[in-house]
Amino acid sequence: MASQLVNLVFDSALPRDLAGFWEGLFSWDAPFQPAFRSEAVPKRGKNRLHLDLTSRSPGHQAELVDRALSLGARHIDIGQGPPEEKRVPWVVLADPEGNEFCVLEPREQYEGAGAIASVVTDALDPERLARFWAAALGWEIGVREKTIVGLRPPGGRGPWVEFLATKEEKQHKNRLRFEIAPRRGKSRAAEVRRLRELGATGQGSARQGAVAMVDPEGNEFTVLAPR
Repeated sequence: MASQLVNLVFDSALPRDLAGFWEGLFSWDAPFQPAFRSEAVPKRGKNRLHLDLTSRSPGHQAELVDRALSLGARHIDIGQGPPEEKRVPWVVLADPEGNEFCVLEPREQYEGAGAIASVVTDALDPERLARFWAAALGWEIGVREKTIVGLRPPGGRGPWVEFLATKEEKQHKNRLRFEIAPRRGKSRAAEVRRLRELGATGQGSARQGAVAMVDPEGNEFTVLAPR
């Protein structure tokens, strides 16, 4: 048994405005959907999860960056240096609420991904976290490098799910998180038990009809009813 990835939740002070930013930036063509939820607690520190966006050419990359800036994004430096120095080939931005994301240079690995190359999670142990999510979702590990381990989307279409090495401990509730669900006809209770056996822990009910859990590194996720 494996769950399917249903939603990527964004906690937001102004959910409609934040949804408008992302809708204006690109057409969301991922198999899972964005869900913008009201959250009064302000963002603190760098997000544990972020999006990497694909580009088809250097010109397309520049176009995406310009569009994001026109919609309210801004350049940020998280260690890669200021954009004018071009120390890295990707561009690091933050959306209007400070959520970090990257506009990647063209990469062969993401040719079939669509607009979103991957959802990246900072991890103290990328290998361990990748194994957990591979088992949870039934995805295969497609990339295993020194600092990053990536799960290939089923059929090779859609965003990857990747785990990037960090030395920073998780300190705050994630503002981006996954919602998953068992396949239709399967038992959510059985799936929650399976996820616990894989290393997740339960936190009780997040809201009616959902079970809140955390993965082995404390990243929050929710198990919905079967889909």
